[in-house]
Amino acid sequence: MSSLFRSEEMCLVQLFFQTESAHNCISELGHLGLVQFKDLNPGVAAFQRRFVKEVKKCEEMERILRYLEKEMVKSNIVIAATKEKEMVPCARDVLEFESTFEKLEQELREINRNHAALRQNLIELMDIDSLLRMTEDFFEEAESLLTYSEPPSEDSVSMTVSSHITSRRNSNSSTSGALHLSFIAGVIKQDRFPAFEKVLWRLFHGNFVLRHAEMQATEELQALRGAVKKDVFIIFVQGDHVREKIRKVCEGFRASLYSCPKTLYERKQMSNSVMTQMQDLRMILRRTEEYRAGVLTRAAEHVQEWSSKVKKMKAIYYTLNLCNIDITQKLIVAEIWCPVSDLTLVQSALIKGSEQSGSSVTPVLNRIQTQQTPPTFNRTNTFTEGFQAIIDAYGVGTYQEINPAPYTIVTFPFLFAVMFGDCGHGLVMTLFAVWVTSQAESLRKWKNELTDVVIGGRYIILLMGMFSIYTGLIYNDCFSKSFNIFGSSWSVRPMFHPHGPWQNETLHEYHHLQLNPFVPGVYSGDPYVFGIDPVWNIASNKLSFLNSFKMKMSVILGVSHMLFGVALSLVNFVHFRKFQDIFLQFVPQLIFMLSLFGYLIFLILYKWCITLRSEMAPSILLLFINMMLFDYQSEHVLLYRGQKGVQIFLVLTAVLMVPVLLLVKPFLIYRTRMKTRHQVFGNNLNDQHGTDTRSSFSQHQKDEMVSMGDIFVYQAIHTIEFCLGCISNTASYLRLWALSLAHAGLSCRSTCTVFGNNLNDQHGTDTRSSFSQHQKDEMVSMGDIFVYQAIHTIEFCLGCISNTASYLRLWALSLAHAELSEVLWRMVLQVGLKISSGMGSLMLVVLFAAFAVLTVTVLLIMEGLSAFLHALRLHWVEFQNKFYEGSGYKFTPLSFDSLLKTQH
Repeated sequence: MSSLFRSEEMCLVQLFFQTESAHNCISELGHLGLVQFKDLNPGVAAFQRRFVKEVKKCEEMERILRYLEKEMVKSNIVIAATKEKEMVPCARDVLEFESTFEKLEQELREINRNHAALRQNLIELMDIDSLLRMTEDFFEEAESLLTYSEPPSEDSVSMTVSSHITSRRNSNSSTSGALHLSFIAGVIKQDRFPAFEKVLWRLFHGNFVLRHAEMQATEELQALRGAVKKDVFIIFVQGDHVREKIRKVCEGFRASLYSCPKTLYERKQMSNSVMTQMQDLRMILRRTEEYRAGVLTRAAEHVQEWSSKVKKMKAIYYTLNLCNIDITQKLIVAEIWCPVSDLTLVQSALIKGSEQSGSSVTPVLNRIQTQQTPPTFNRTNTFTEGFQAIIDAYGVGTYQEINPAPYTIVTFPFLFAVMFGDCGHGLVMTLFAVWVTSQAESLRKWKNELTDVVIGGRYIILLMGMFSIYTGLIYNDCFSKSFNIFGSSWSVRPMFHPHGPWQNETLHEYHHLQLNPFVPGVYSGDPYVFGIDPVWNIASNKLSFLNSFKMKMSVILGVSHMLFGVALSLVNFVHFRKFQDIFLQFVPQLIFMLSLFGYLIFLILYKWCITLRSEMAPSILLLFINMMLFDYQSEHVLLYRGQKGVQIFLVLTAVLMVPVLLLVKPFLIYRTRMKTRHQVFGNNLNDQHGTDTRSSFSQHQKDEMVSMGDIFVYQAIHTIEFCLGCISNTASYLRLWALSLAHAGLSCRSTCTVFGNNLNDQHGTDTRSSFSQHQKDEMVSMGDIFVYQAIHTIEFCLGCISNTASYLRLWALSLAHAELSEVLWRMVLQVGLKISSGMGSLMLVVLFAAFAVLTVTVLLIMEGLSAFLHALRLHWVEFQNKFYEGSGYKFTPLSFDSLLKTQH
C-alpha cells in the first residue's frame, strides 16, 4: 500500500555477469519487468556501440515480418494468437531466424511477381478476345461499305469507301473510291479516348476511318483489373507512313495495340487459341494462389511468435548496448534501478538466467550508494492506471513524494459530478462505461486511438457516471425533471381561507403567488429527506435559489479541497523530515486559510442554520468584503454578537502570517550559514600545521558572496509575483465565468521547482559535515533563497483568493448543464408530448429521436468533456500546487509485457 500513496523506495544496483549468460539474464529481467538499466556509455554514438549490428539485424527481421503480416491481411488469412510466454531465442538462433525470414520473403516476392505477370497476361488475353469479338462487327460493317480493289496484302486490305461514311456515327473519313487501306486495332482507357480522337483528327485531318465501342467488362475482368473502363478501337488508314504515326500516337496515349487477322477464318482460329490460353492461365493462377495461400497460412501460425521473439531480442541487444564490457570480453557490468522490495525477485531471475545458459558463475548484485535522484515508480492496476495517468500528465511525482492518485480516485469524479449532476445523464454514462468494460477485449482489436482512450479511461467514466447519479439525486434532477419520492415539505392548502390570505379569485388574478413559511402548515419544519425539495422545480424563483445554493456549495467544496491539499503537504514534510517547514510553512499557510476562507465557510453554514427574514438577512459576500476592509458601520447587519471583534482578530492573524512566510525562513537559513561559516573558520585556524590556509581562505571568499540583500530581494519578488498574479488570475476566471481553462500561475512553476530543489538541499544541512560538503550546499545564493521564498509566499496568499474564485466553475457549469437540459426538454420533447393531432405519434417518435441525439451529443459528450477538463484543471492547479512538485522522472523498466502490449 505504500506504493499506492507514495512511490516505491528505489535503489541503485551494480550487476556483474558473464558474457555467455548476459542474454539469458537480461531475458529473465525483461520477463520480470522491474528493472531499469542506466546508460553507462552516454558519450558513445549509437552506431559505435558493441551490439549495433545485432540491433540492425533485428530491425531487418521486423521489416520482413511486417511485410508478411501485410500480405496475410491482404489475403484474409487469420493470424494465430501468440502464446502467453515464449522463450527468447539464443544469440546463435538469430542467424537461423534471419535465414528463415529471408527465404520466406524471397519465395513470397517471387510468387507475387509470377502472379502479377500471369494476371497481366490473362488481362491481355481477355482484351484480345474482346477485340476479336467486337472488331468482327466492324469488319462486317466495313465489308458492306467498301469494295476490294486488289487482292489484300499481308498487312493491308483494299476497300472502297462510299461517300456517305463521314455522316455515320463514330466514323471519320475524307476519301472515296478505290483505296489501299491498312488498319490498327487496340484497346484504350475510356477516359482517354476523347483526347485521343481529337489528336488524330488534328494530325490527319480526317484521313482515316475510326471505329470504337465500349468493352463489356465481365465479373472476372473487373476482379482482375478493377473498375477501369476501356474501349476497343480500330483505325483504317492509307499508307504505311501514316500508320506508323498513328502507332506512335497510340503509344503516347498508352493504348494497347494487338495484331488482328485479316480473314474471318484466321480470326476464329486466333479466338479459339486465345480461349485455350485463357483457360490454361486461369488454372495456373488458381494453383499459384493456392500455393501462395499455403505459404502464408503456414507462416501465419508462427508470425506472432516470431514477431514477439524478434522484439524481445532487439530489446535485449539494445539493453546490452547500455552496459560496459571489460577488456577480456568475458564480463559485463550494468547498473540498474529497481524497487528495494523486489531485490530478491531480481536476484532469483538472474540466477535462473545463469542456470539456463549453463554458466558456472552466479551473477553478482552490489547495492551502491548514490546522490542521484532515483526514478519514480508507482504500482498500478487496471483500475488505478487511468487516474495515475491523469497525475503523470501534469508531471511525474518527485521521488518518494506523496502520490495524489488515490485521492483523485474520489475527488476527481466527485467534482466532475458536481458540474454534471443529473441522475438520468449519469445513468446513461454508467451504462456506457459498463458496456465498454465488458467489451474491452473485443474493442482493443479495433486499434483505434479513440477506442484506446475510452478503454483506458473506462473506470474513470464509470465512477463519473456513478457520482453523477449521486449528485443528480441531491439536485433532484433527472433530464431536468424532479422526483417527489418522499413528499414535499411545503403545502399550498394552508395558504387558502380561513388559514391564509388566498381566495379562489386570487388564483385568477395573479400569475405568481408566494408561499409564506410563517403561515402554520405551509412549511412542515422538516427538510426534504434527501436532496432538494421537488417543489422548487415549479417555483418561479428556482434559478435564484439554485444560483445561491450552488455558489455557496462551490466555495465550501473548493476551500475544503484546498485545505486537504495543504494538509497533505504536512505528510510530505514529516516523511522528508523537514520539521522546520512544518512550523514555517505549513502552520502559517493553514492559519492564513482558516482565518479567511475557513471563516467564510463558517459564515455560510451559520447563516443556513439560523432563521432570518429575507429582508433582514445580510449578504455573505458583503460581510466578507467589509471584514477585509474593516468597514463596520452602524447600518451594517451582523449575524451574531461579537462578530466585529472576531473578524478583526482573524484578519490581523492572517496578515501576520504573511511576514512569517516571507522572512522567518530566509533569516533562519542565513543564520545557519553564518554559524556554519564561523565553525569552518575555527577549524581552519586550529589546523594550521600541514594545511594550506590560503586555498581555504580563497574558497571561503566565494561563500561570503551571499548577502542579506539578496535574501530580501528574492523574498520580495516572490511575494509580489504571487499576490499580483493571483489577483489577475481571479479577474480572468470571473470574467469568463469559469468556462475556459486558464493556466494561470504556471509561468513561475519551473523557476520555483529549480529553486525549491536547491533550497530543500539546504534544510537538511548538517553543520558537523565536512568542509567540502558545506561548499556544495552553499552553491545556492541567498538571493535565490529570498526570491524563491517571496514567490512561494505570494503564490500561496493570492492563490488562495484566485483558487477559491476558480472553484466557482463548479457553480457555473452545474447551472449551465441544468439549464441546457431544461431547454432541450421544453423545446423538443415537451412539444411532441403536446401534439394531439393524428400525426402526433409519428411526430413524437421523430422528436424523441432528436431529443436523444441532442442529449447524447450536447449534454453527454460536449458538456461531459467540458466538465472533465474543468475538473482536471481544478486538480492540477488548485489542488496539487499545495503539496505536489511533480519534478521527477518516470521509472521505465525493461518489460516484455509492456513491449508486446504496445506492439498490439
